[in-house]
Amino acid sequence: MPKAGTSTARSEPQPLPPRSALPRRFFAADPEILARKLLGCTLVRILADGTRLGGVIVETEAYLGAIDRAAHTFGGRRTARNESMWGHPGIAYVYFTYGMHWCMNISAGALGDPVAVLLRALRPTEGLERMRELRAAGGRRKTPLADTELCAGPARLCQALAIDRSLDGLDLTAAGSPLFVERRKQDRVSDDQVARGARIGIAYAGDWAARPLRFAVRGSPFVSRPRL
Repeated sequence: MPKAGTSTARSEPQPLPPRSALPRRFFAADPEILARKLLGCTLVRILADGTRLGGVIVETEAYLGAIDRAAHTFGGRRTARNESMWGHPGIAYVYFTYGMHWCMNISAGALGDPVAVLLRALRPTEGLERMRELRAAGGRRKTPLADTELCAGPARLCQALAIDRSLDGLDLTAAGSPLFVERRKQDRVSDDQVARGARIGIAYAGDWAARPLRFAVRGSPFVSRPRL
């Protein structure tokens, strides 16, 4: 029971934090540089009902475009599927893979330079219970997912934040965008906290499969497996 003198009325909803989306110039960088810069930034998703979901980026992969055998734009390939990689920096490139999962990239470089950064994992910080509901949708899990399992992997990340093909081509720098990236001083990652290694699931890419284009926060329990 409430203590004497306290109110039992439902508290007023708290206002959402102000938006401070990173500008296009932040994303206008070489994909390797952007993949590193994104570590410690926060990816924010605003749902249709106003719910704010968010998490600190702890793992990324760089894709170097036409020269990169693992990139969807290798050899200058341009299709309806990968069109967003050819756009301005700061555009969401969302694609379907393995016939069942969505993955999210952010375009880098410059307009017409088809390079991007794949978001592999987040440390969830906002809306965790809603994330659990989204991850459990259609599943048979009886126990709630641990925080470390919510966004550990590109497909899990997209499911937890309700990211699908409808967000492909979205400008993350536009005012009012339901998906954007913020940077907060308290989450910045120093160089000695960054681990680098080979990207995952690209054995078909020959010599490119071994290049150290995967970036992660060293020792974070929120990164995907195998951990760096």
